[in-house]
Amino acid sequence: MFQSFEVTARPEQGPPRLKALRAEIGRAGLDGFLVPRADAHQGEYVAPRDDRLAWLTGFTGSAGFCAALRDVAGVFIDGRYRTQVKAQVAKDFTPVPWPEVSLADWLKDQLPQGGEVGFDPWLHTPGQLASIEDGLRGSGITLRAVENLVDRVWPDQPAAPMGKVQAHPMEHAGESHAAKRARLAEGLRAAGHRAALITLPDSHNWLLNIRGQDIPRNPVAHGFAVLRDDGRVDLFMAAAKLAEVEAHLGEEVTQRDPEALPDYLQALEGPVRVEQQSVPVALADLLGERAVWGEDPCALPKACKNAAEIAGAAAAHLRDGAAVVELLAWLDAQPPGSVTETQVVRHLEALRRRDPALRDISFETIAGTGPNGAIMHYRVTEETDSVLQDGHLLVLDSGGQYLDGTTDITRTVAIGTPGAEARAAFTRVLSGMIAMSRLRWPQGLAGRDIEMLGRLPLWMAGQDFDHGLGHGVGAYLSVHEGPQRLSRMSHVPLQPGMILSNEPGYYREGVFGIRIENLLVVQEAAALPGGDAHRKMLEWRSLTYVPIDRRLIDLPGLSPEARDWLNSYHRDVAEKIGPRVSQAAKLWLDAATAPL
Repeated sequence: MFQSFEVTARPEQGPPRLKALRAEIGRAGLDGFLVPRADAHQGEYVAPRDDRLAWLTGFTGSAGFCAALRDVAGVFIDGRYRTQVKAQVAKDFTPVPWPEVSLADWLKDQLPQGGEVGFDPWLHTPGQLASIEDGLRGSGITLRAVENLVDRVWPDQPAAPMGKVQAHPMEHAGESHAAKRARLAEGLRAAGHRAALITLPDSHNWLLNIRGQDIPRNPVAHGFAVLRDDGRVDLFMAAAKLAEVEAHLGEEVTQRDPEALPDYLQALEGPVRVEQQSVPVALADLLGERAVWGEDPCALPKACKNAAEIAGAAAAHLRDGAAVVELLAWLDAQPPGSVTETQVVRHLEALRRRDPALRDISFETIAGTGPNGAIMHYRVTEETDSVLQDGHLLVLDSGGQYLDGTTDITRTVAIGTPGAEARAAFTRVLSGMIAMSRLRWPQGLAGRDIEMLGRLPLWMAGQDFDHGLGHGVGAYLSVHEGPQRLSRMSHVPLQPGMILSNEPGYYREGVFGIRIENLLVVQEAAALPGGDAHRKMLEWRSLTYVPIDRRLIDLPGLSPEARDWLNSYHRDVAEKIGPRVSQAAKLWLDAATAPL
């Protein structure tokens, strides 16, 4: 299987590791050391070698950091992980609600007399550092760049990943890397920049139409790239990784030893564009005044998918939807109390594996029943595996990495007879999800301008959820992709071709969880009679086609417009997915998509 259920970190492992780290902190003459969940490339996902936060603390979430001081260690986590962290860290670590409590404010409370805190300059960005130092001004607390102290005390730290790189076929990429390089180089010249340093693996992998194996669940290869204003690229990636793509890359892409990057940057003529929130401090310092803050030149072009990428995503979602429907039909036939979370995960992966285009799952499948469903990023293990009981809700969040697209879908399923409170909350979540799906909006609005629509039904009931409404998704790339988001923090205008998730939820700690997620693509909306002729409007087109559990809907709580949308959506599901599933699943699908 792609997914395993082994326990990868235990709370009791943290205290001795923290003690060893504190010994190194003392030897370095420091008062503390920062341990982010980040690597030198600043992507969301890290290779096992770089998973220092989990190794030290036991916390396995995808975001957060630890500030380890001599007598206290804070684990900073956002709202997605405040339930999860309680079960994963020992009492030696103190969970800190972040960003409500900033690192600077916490340090000032813990070090009132001042002090010196170390950080690895390869794992922090100038933007992060400036924010912390600004908050520490006048406190007597300073930050000092040092070599990584966790690496000194991690005896069996895994080796750096060396997965083979493969070419991403033109039929799926939709544009040659020569054309991409020329297009982006023109933008550099227009801005007066001689080059751009690209640190995010999914950015330069997209640029060069390559895919890798260095990050679990995300088909990317680690490395750094420098795009020149004439379209040439210097790719700092181990030659052994690139053995199979030399001809694909061609003469205008030069492979260079990653160890040569510092000397190369010191000699590089500027101005050099770097993204303040993703370049490591170590590399920004080498560039000095030649560095010009700017957007990653790949970010927006990568986010706005071309016709081939959208077609690939749509095709992958239909095949993936058929696998999920087969799973839901099978699950409905199992009596409550007879199936466990791991059995659901195994069966779904087996169904997805029937597709020869599948290369991996796109993240560890979340299958949380009952109280486990309230852990937003729950990962089932051999020790937490729970039985699906009558009255439970099952949150099933999963996806696949296919050669033609990346999928991500969540359905909440009733096991047996659901309770009235759960049905009422589910209906509010569904109402928000439908409201966003139906939305038309003026071109130029960002995620922060519209995301409240997906929360409004919950807000009106005094409820909410502590994660974004939606994230960007790559084209056989990272399942979480920026810069587009449906988030109150996202200021990037939504544009045609962007793929985002629409996933409102609700979580009652210790009782149940609810989340419903479809992937949507932004497209231009047709003009309406009486509308402003001069005003361009955008709308969504669904990529995901899987039934939404009708048994969990409290019909009086669903507006007529929402009911019409759901009936129309279910007709589309039946039409698109019905011919792709077994006869038994087709019978289930017909019932699951019957009109309300």
